[in-house]
This record gives sequence, C-alpha cells and structure tokens, in this order.
Amino acid sequence: MKAVVYDRYGGPDLLRVENVPMPSPAAGQVRVRIVATSVNLSDWECLRGSPAYARTGGLRSPSRRTLGSDIAGLVDEVGEGVTRFRPGDEVYGDNLLLKGGFAEYAIAPESTLAHKPAQLSFAEASTIPQAGAIAVQGTKWAAAERRILINGAGGGSGCFAIQLAKRLGAHVTGVDNSAKLDFMQTVGANDVIDYRRDDFTKTSRPYDLILDLVAHRSVFAYRRALAPGGRYRCVGGSVPTLLRVLTAGWMVGRFTGRTIGILAVKEGPTHFEPLAGLCATGDVRIHIDRTFNLDEVPAALAHVGEGRALGKVVVSLS
Repeated sequence: MKAVVYDRYGGPDLLRVENVPMPSPAAGQVRVRIVATSVNLSDWECLRGSPAYARTGGLRSPSRRTLGSDIAGLVDEVGEGVTRFRPGDEVYGDNLLLKGGFAEYAIAPESTLAHKPAQLSFAEASTIPQAGAIAVQGTKWAAAERRILINGAGGGSGCFAIQLAKRLGAHVTGVDNSAKLDFMQTVGANDVIDYRRDDFTKTSRPYDLILDLVAHRSVFAYRRALAPGGRYRCVGGSVPTLLRVLTAGWMVGRFTGRTIGILAVKEGPTHFEPLAGLCATGDVRIHIDRTFNLDEVPAALAHVGEGRALGKVVVSLS
C-alpha cells in the first residue's frame, strides 16, 4: 500500500510516498481503508519534533513513520474481540496514538472509532474528532452574556469553538493573523483581533473565558486579560509557556480570584460525537479550506503549520 513516511524530524521536504507492507489488526483493533484524513497542528508539530512534547515516544527520531490521526473511511478488517464494527462500516475517529492516516490503510483501536453520520461526507467527518473534542471541552464554560476570547480562532478547533460559544449565547472575540479576520467574522465572531497588531491581553474589557490554542505569553498577561472569576485554558503552545501555566499560573490565579490552567483534553467518541451530531443537522458548519491528495501531504502540512488554513484542511484518497 502507499503511505507518506518520514524518518527524522524536520520540514515537509522530508516526507515521501513509499510502498509499505499492509498492516494487520491485532486484538481489539480495526483496519480502516482511508477515504479522508484531516490535518491537525499536532501533525505539523510531530513532523518538526517541536515543541519538545511532540517527541513523545521518539526523542531522536519519530516513533510513527506515518502521520495523520483524524481518519475517516471504511472498515476493511477487524481483529479478535472487536464487536462494534464489521467490514464495510463507515467510521471516523482520532487515531492519535497510532496515527497512520496519510496512507491507503491504517490500524486503529476499536475504542477510538465511531460510526460516521450518514449526513456527513468522509471529508467532513474527518475534520471533527480532534478539533471537535478540543472545541467542545474548551467552550464548556461559555454562557449567555459572557465574554469569550479564542486565541487561534481561525483554525480547525477555533472555527468550531466560535460556533459552539455563540450557540451558548456568549460574546465571542477571535484572535488570529490578519488574513483570517474576515473568516472569523463569517464563522460568527463578534469581534476580531490581529495578534500581530494588537495584544489581546491589554484590554479595557477583560474576558470571562480565554481559550488559548497557541499559548506564548506570560501568566501575568493572561491574568490581566481575565475578569474576576474568569478562566484561562490553553491547549498547546511553547513548552516554557505551558510550564509557567502549570506552576505559576495556578498560584497567580488562586490569589487573584481567577483560574489559569491547561485544558486536559479527553479523547474518544464520547467527546466528539456530540459535535458531529450538530454538524449532521447543520447547526454547526464545517469549514474545509482546501483538499489535497496523498502526494500533496507536504503542502497540506505546510498550509496548516504556517498558519494559512481557514478552518480545516483535508487529505482525500477517494
């Protein structure tokens, strides 16, 4: 089978298409014939090996030669003990542990997969698992009349988070680069900020909730941007920033009546299927910026990693 592989950390030029052996599912696993795989920022980080946490399982070289975790396709074969799926079933899920989505076939644990809603295409379904789980859990404190800021709102998780927060009645501010301002407003943001021009932490109207998808500032800046009783949660960012949030963030928040911490994202169908249901009924829109084929995976990863994607990017094998 064909797969996009790499053997050392670096840029997209290290990726190449190779013929590799067909994998076989072990007990509790499913082999999926891939139809579509969406690109996440985590794929870009694992390609580059940066931040340092992206090297988990492979300090000097990647533990998995093929990236791509948000998969959608058809069950091709099931391993011993699998009861929820059978060959021919349409499935999707976040295969973060084993990855392998940028290939014709991938092995995934049964527990990571869900049946694809009939109303969604494979490409649409592939956009939901990882980005959707982050958006659902990151906006759970949103409510009517609350001021919510989403940093990195023009990407995959961000465009879902804007819509979910708006459904809960919140006033939403989206932060990203200047090329994404119009897009964030189209998705539903009330206000938008170009982070290259304005510092969102220097505001006269602090926020009740900040969901930070690209954390890089100090905990004191985040505290300044929060209203009394407000919450700050980050998902990803530089290692020094995450360490400061884990340590000083707790203390700074506690002594100032705020909560500053990292969003521990829970994985699995339970956490992304509710969003898929909203997408299936049209209550939340899926925004696919561009679709690439398997040979174009390097360009797809660069499009996301360099901050150019408006919403989600999909690699299609149909």
